[in-house]
Amino acid sequence: MNIRSLFAVAVTVSFLLIGAGSGKSTEAASPLEKSMSDTLDVWREGRYEQLFDQLAHRGKTSREMFVKNMSASTTRPACCWQKMENFRILNEKRTEATVYAKIGLDSASGESEATTREFKLTHQEGVWKMQLADVVAIAGVTGKKRKSTRGHSSKVPVYHY
Repeated sequence: MNIRSLFAVAVTVSFLLIGAGSGKSTEAASPLEKSMSDTLDVWREGRYEQLFDQLAHRGKTSREMFVKNMSASTTRPACCWQKMENFRILNEKRTEATVYAKIGLDSASGESEATTREFKLTHQEGVWKMQLADVVAIAGVTGKKRKSTRGHSSKVPVYHY
């Protein structure tokens, strides 16, 4: 074989290999997967007010309390390919969907972990939204006020005269 023939074969083989390896990346993500991924990005970047607006079923949680609780959390979604893996749509209706995914998490201590579970999404205002309760649960924050151990006791002293 001459050099031109080898070069032509090498170029053809490389194009075939590149095309065969890119099957997953050329597939478009579903609107559910994209919405969930975008929400996790906003959370990771610490944009909690925007995150609050992107979540469904806020209930009694105020924006201020949500931002305060999320800012205190040391858990954040991981970056890049670890952020969300094994995404599957389990059930999709017009306004509700259930998906299954593994969410990678980073903590301030540098530890990495993951949670694999089902997530409910709601279609509101033309977009799919994760539930506030799911994000709060993953972040490990609660909306409950903690009792202070400082100061006066809540017991009223009884005086006997």
